Amino acid sequence: MPIFTVGAAGTTSSSAPLIVNSLRYNVVGSNKSLKRTNSSAGNQQTMTFSFWVKRCIVAEDFEGGGLFGCGSSDGDEFNFTWRSNVIDLRWEMTNGTQGDFRTNRRFRDLSSWYHIVLALDTTQSTSSNRIRLYVNGSEETDFGEAAYPNQNLNFKINGTVEQEIGRFPRANKSLVGYLAEFVFIDGQQLTPTSFGEFNDDNIWVPKDVSDLTFGSNGYHLDFEDSSSLGNDVSGNNNDWTLNNISATDQSIDTPINNYATLNPLTTNNSSYSFANGNLDATSSTSWLGSVGTIGLAAGKWYWEVKYVSGNFGTGIAKVGTSATDITNLSTPNNGYSSQYPDGYEYFKNFSNSQKINNNSASSYGTVISANDILMIAFDADNGTIWVGNNGTWFNSATQSEIEAGTTTNAMYSGITVDDFFVPTASIENGQLTFNFGSPPYTISSGNTDGNGYGNFEYAVPSGYYALNSKNLAEFG
Repeated sequence: MPIFTVGAAGTTSSSAPLIVNSLRYNVVGSNKSLKRTNSSAGNQQTMTFSFWVKRCIVAEDFEGGGLFGCGSSDGDEFNFTWRSNVIDLRWEMTNGTQGDFRTNRRFRDLSSWYHIVLALDTTQSTSSNRIRLYVNGSEETDFGEAAYPNQNLNFKINGTVEQEIGRFPRANKSLVGYLAEFVFIDGQQLTPTSFGEFNDDNIWVPKDVSDLTFGSNGYHLDFEDSSSLGNDVSGNNNDWTLNNISATDQSIDTPINNYATLNPLTTNNSSYSFANGNLDATSSTSWLGSVGTIGLAAGKWYWEVKYVSGNFGTGIAKVGTSATDITNLSTPNNGYSSQYPDGYEYFKNFSNSQKINNNSASSYGTVISANDILMIAFDADNGTIWVGNNGTWFNSATQSEIEAGTTTNAMYSGITVDDFFVPTASIENGQLTFNFGSPPYTISSGNTDGNGYGNFEYAVPSGYYALNSKNLAEFG
């Protein structure tokens, strides 16, 4: 279960930009979903689901786990969901027919994308062939529950009842995470090789699915049109209606290019919460902290932090390999990770604006206000970090000197990078929102890095890059 992604191991990229956008289901209890009611029933015995999902929560029961569902009452439903971090498929009919199909394997990685294929065919004579479940190209074979459907059973899927993507309707549990390339094939039980393949690095990556035969009720949702996120691009025009979803829920975090988020696995205090695809962090009590999912050991990196409220420290901190190292970052001394020798943060405490490292603070920058946006530039090659606000770098630093590697006006220089560093979010009774390149809020200007990645409010210094898997593979 990776806590951080570091170096080339973080890439899930392929040579072709097959998946451009994802859909962000952003917070527990949001009741978000896509809805559709077919005008006529399709094949209710044979079908295939394929989609990519990046989880944002580890939770018990069905909280934050809805993937697909139809039917709104106990005894008349079909639901496909995460349940206590296993994949759970359950169905129940008004005639009393029911079943439950659940993996033993738990899925608790919040830093990476999963590709899931559910292939159903109840006409099969062998019961175990009626449900085939695959994750990242490999078939799941170890199940805690494996009640296979009766032969020739008609599921509620693909009928004329309302169907929902990203929600478990009866329990009112929406997904908390990201969905990408959601495909439904009406009338065929396909294998994962129709949707993905292993690349030269033995990483499972997407394939072009546009040439597949989707069937009459089949669809392909690519989430590329922000004005119509439920648009079906299969050619069938089986479009979906948005339920509590808006254009700002579109994301460029995809299995082709995986962006950093904050990681709830580094925080175990219920007073510290996450939203907006783990890009919002809120502490409702005294100092608590979390860190990002991508670790930086080399290269030059840029990200932005939108200030919402409260006191905070944000910057970078060094992470070791032990559980104690992680705990120290999430519940640090006095709440901010810069208390440790290898933590370097811009610090706002009431009317004080400071920089702080190893419990040593000094005046730095200016006190920021609500909705201000901090710019952070970290040069891991030369051990230097700069911070600025709303387009102006603190301490009279200039964009040109940051690009040139001049350290005179840096917040900190001479940082020893003999392991990897992670972005930090130490907060007291307040909230921060992070933009590692895939922002959860509207950007007015739209700046990218030198590779054309990311969406930032302010200009990215030349030679600095957004925190994503493609850049990490090239520079990290």
